[in-house]
Amino acid sequence: MTEESAHDAAATDGGTDANGGSNDDAAGVVRRDRFSGGPARSFLSSLPADERIFEADLAVDRAHVVMLAEQGIIDDAVAGEILTALDAIEVDGHGSLPEGEDVHEAIETAVIDQIGEEGGKMHTARSRNDEVAACIRYRLREDVLEAVEATLVFRESLLEVAANHRETIMPGYTHLQPAQPITVAHWALSYAAAVERDTARLLEAYARINQSPLGGAAFAGTTFDIDRERTAELLGFGEVVENSMDASSSRDFLLETVQALSTHATTLSGLAEDVIVFANRGFVDLADEYSSTSSIMPQKKNPDTLELVRAVAGDAAGGVQGLTTTLKGLPRAYNRDLQRATTHAWETVDAVTEASEVAAGAVATAEWNDGRLAAEAGAGFSTATGVADLLAKHGLPFRTAHELVAIAAENGADYAALEDAAQEVLGEDIASLVDPDDLEDTLDPAASVTSRDSQGGPAPEAVTEQLEATREALETDRTRHVETAETLEAARETLRGVVSSYD
Repeated sequence: MTEESAHDAAATDGGTDANGGSNDDAAGVVRRDRFSGGPARSFLSSLPADERIFEADLAVDRAHVVMLAEQGIIDDAVAGEILTALDAIEVDGHGSLPEGEDVHEAIETAVIDQIGEEGGKMHTARSRNDEVAACIRYRLREDVLEAVEATLVFRESLLEVAANHRETIMPGYTHLQPAQPITVAHWALSYAAAVERDTARLLEAYARINQSPLGGAAFAGTTFDIDRERTAELLGFGEVVENSMDASSSRDFLLETVQALSTHATTLSGLAEDVIVFANRGFVDLADEYSSTSSIMPQKKNPDTLELVRAVAGDAAGGVQGLTTTLKGLPRAYNRDLQRATTHAWETVDAVTEASEVAAGAVATAEWNDGRLAAEAGAGFSTATGVADLLAKHGLPFRTAHELVAIAAENGADYAALEDAAQEVLGEDIASLVDPDDLEDTLDPAASVTSRDSQGGPAPEAVTEQLEATREALETDRTRHVETAETLEAARETLRGVVSSYD
């Protein structure tokens, strides 16, 4: 992934022909002898890492060659030879490429090795700067769609849990202290909502990835009469990055993508921590496939996969930091630093996508201990807020009700304690304020949950409404994902069809 101007790409000591082809040998076409060796060559080379964009580079080469032929910049016959050579290179695979600084140079050298100097015409009117930018965007689209798919599967898992546990009471926590009773469904839907936003961020990033930089050349455009819209169409890009300097040098789409992935990893980390704590307390039992045992303690069942999911948030945050630091302060146009920038994106998208898949599987296969959850739902006087609300509904100022219930919490957290607290705070029986039966109901965790039927609350009716809305949002995003993937496949089919016409 290196820098090279459109004209330097074809220039050699032997000169070039009118279409940019070389009159020298194949190796000299791509890189002058002056720059062909030395101890820093391996340091400069990105060829091994470029295997990831091998297929993308072939697609970009094909689209560019087709456009050159359609514009009359190179002959159809030459285009056909180049495209045939690219087919052979694809069959042979990345491992068969000759030595080079990067995959772009190696593919071009391989084409020239096969068909001679005419192969050098494939690089007319472009630079490796706009070429690599196009390849990165082309491949990253696929990776982001895989990441989106992982979030959709995760949301489906959470929805299934919510649908099956609308009435499964569980303790809710703040500061890891018993706070208020909720349901497993309410907990699962809280994460479904967060992952829904993660999906949206990735789809928004995709829209900015899906812009073609091809034709920007080194950074100042080209003198050839190219058709940038045509190459964008053949590669399935939604639009063109207009400014040629911006096209070749900008990597903000990488940063936006890694940031979106890091946000999703943070969501995953929070869920992993919750489930790890729940497993510790006996609330949930992870499937064996998502657990491990100790090498020395045979009774242990450890939530190892979720611990690794939790750790991926650190990897993703490191990707954001590494990429930001690499890009910070770079002068405009191409700099070789950018060769190191892309690695942060590849590593982050791989790690986060895998973590999302694992988290989805762990949630989908976990068994919730209904009895244990119900027994703990009222721990720590978790219905206290409901009691304070009930007193407030019967005319007592909420702050006074809060004081009364707080005193009761310190002295038994039951009906008798509330009676004593009422005498202490108000100097009267609590029965004079509220119906004792209503108060007993409010002390019950299940009744407390049922009463919390405000929009977005944990009551089964409110959860049912959330489930419906969450399903609708999932289907909308699923449709958008499918349509986006189909658009890319249609573009690939179009390119294959156009290429075959040169056979």
